[in-house]
Amino acid sequence: MAVGFRGVGDPKISPRMKGKFYRSVVRPAMLYGAECWAVKKTHVRRRHAAEMRMLRWMCGKTRLDRILNGVIRRQVDMEPVEDKLREARLRWFGYVRRRDADAPVRRCEGIMVIGGSRGRGRARKIWKEVEPGSLGNSLPTSE
Repeated sequence: MAVGFRGVGDPKISPRMKGKFYRSVVRPAMLYGAECWAVKKTHVRRRHAAEMRMLRWMCGKTRLDRILNGVIRRQVDMEPVEDKLREARLRWFGYVRRRDADAPVRRCEGIMVIGGSRGRGRARKIWKEVEPGSLGNSLPTSE
């Protein structure tokens, strides 16, 4: 794919090709390390807004054109960022669960800090509390 970042706004390039560029270059940078984030709804909304701004720019559209987000997403063949965040967390969850019980990452998983609050600026939920919500009812039972 010989499309440079400047060419992404070029109207001669098809929206699907722009979507491929976005999926292979921009989105991985945007979601780097997402599997370890304790994501709040505000974070997801900001990621979604940033992604839609970028997709609209790539398609040569603005909010004034009053085109729905779903239409823009279909043009570039793109899934919502929330789905990709969930997918990254579930992938990490799978890696952790497949490790031996004596592996350092599995031992850290079971550590419980006793007493006190989490401190200012820290996430209210730990990763283990966030993840079952993503899995819904399909949470596998532990060994």
